[in-house]
Amino acid sequence: MSQFADTNAIANQTVGRIAATLPGAAAIFQDHGVDFCCGGDRTLADAAAKRALDLDALIGELAAANPVEDVSWDAAPTAELIEHIRTRYHSVHLRELPWLIRLAHKVEAAHKENGRVPAGVADLLSRLLAGINVHQRREEVGLFPMMQAGGGPMIEAAIATMRAEHDDHGAVLAEIDRLTQNHTAPDDACATWRALCVGLSKFHDDLMMHVHIENNILFPRFAGNPATHAA
Repeated sequence: MSQFADTNAIANQTVGRIAATLPGAAAIFQDHGVDFCCGGDRTLADAAAKRALDLDALIGELAAANPVEDVSWDAAPTAELIEHIRTRYHSVHLRELPWLIRLAHKVEAAHKENGRVPAGVADLLSRLLAGINVHQRREEVGLFPMMQAGGGPMIEAAIATMRAEHDDHGAVLAEIDRLTQNHTAPDDACATWRALCVGLSKFHDDLMMHVHIENNILFPRFAGNPATHAA
């Protein structure tokens, strides 16, 4: 990522600023016990020293927090594409959603008197996590092995179910976008509220790209119920 070319500049940024602007940063800070809320005015270098963390390793984690899809997967073998979906999206969703739920609960509780608070987002995220858990399990246990085996008579029905569940996920995502005004925090929002919006924005983009890759690249490979397909 270009903003990490100058590690000294990143080290001298405040953790509050990093959490509010870099997708995935707040989750990393929370994992390492870095206080980006009340202690948000500390530089990254100072915060790392306070927690006895390796600064270079922490910067490396932050640099890898928001990988960008810069490779075309159209021609990738099916097995390789499926593995990419599992590692880049399935695992990431299940790691990030519980943290986003906790953050949303915290924001809703702390700012319940504020008319702009995105009340209900935590519940929507919980609903999304439950649905994604079931959906991804169905793919990993049923659909993906069927695809890697070359297809089968039930594959079109399975794909239709996955597409319908993608639509359900999209509807929940749209409601979250509405409640958060497209992940926009008020000008006077606290660091936690800002971190929630940044995290939600990353999750939104990840889920949209995930669905795109499955709906428009992976699933069409098995249109017409082919008897075989290169894995």
